[in-house]
Amino acid sequence: MDLKIGDQSFVVCGASSGFGKAISERLLEEGAHVTGVARREGELRRFKEDQQHFSYISGDFKDGDTLKAIREKAEETSISGLVLNAGGPPPGGALEPDMDDWDEAYQLVMRWKIDLTRRLLPILQANGYGRILFVESQSIKQPIPDLVLSNAFRAGVAGFVKTLSREIAGDGITVNILAPGAHNTPAIERVIQNKAEKAGITIEQARNQLEANIPVGRMGRAEELSSLAAWLLSPLSFNVTGQVLSHEGGNIDGLFG
Repeated sequence: MDLKIGDQSFVVCGASSGFGKAISERLLEEGAHVTGVARREGELRRFKEDQQHFSYISGDFKDGDTLKAIREKAEETSISGLVLNAGGPPPGGALEPDMDDWDEAYQLVMRWKIDLTRRLLPILQANGYGRILFVESQSIKQPIPDLVLSNAFRAGVAGFVKTLSREIAGDGITVNILAPGAHNTPAIERVIQNKAEKAGITIEQARNQLEANIPVGRMGRAEELSSLAAWLLSPLSFNVTGQVLSHEGGNIDGLFG
């Protein structure tokens, strides 16, 4: 399928590994231009060696200078879309994190995404077109035990996205969320390790238990999610906005999972 994005430019956050890297690869396969952003410059540099249409910015999303650099690059390339994606906060039950942990999680999961969206939105509005995609977690729809920081702040992101999507729908800009469950990315290793430690079992046993609870029988793969992401970032998704789309192997119990 031709996604009609071969002449478009995108900013993809968290592009050095996991979902961000997989989405970048998928967009590049379609002939798009991608600016990848992440802290690990070495990984970004190695990725660029094999990708003619890939450029990168190395920096921390919580740093205003990084967001300023992204804004300048987005204006220079006249971006068509933005992928907001980064690692999640540490695991813990409702009363385990202290208030400093809550403040840090707000910065990591929510604040910088709102800040960057506000900085880049005028570029999309000036072009009369845009696609904004947040990569969050299935915890938006069904809280995950021992992940209170993710459960709380990703729900806040959903509230922001739903409100924003209605306000800018007439500008030709869509805003959506992908809500992945367990996938074969580095981020899942922290969850598995925490599960193993709390249950007093091995990492392998914890992994097997996790996969046994997924109706389709295994964790998702980043490249599978990236195909859905690429469609949501394309002109073909015109009529989809303000939505939280699950990608979790049937793991959510609710009727609207």
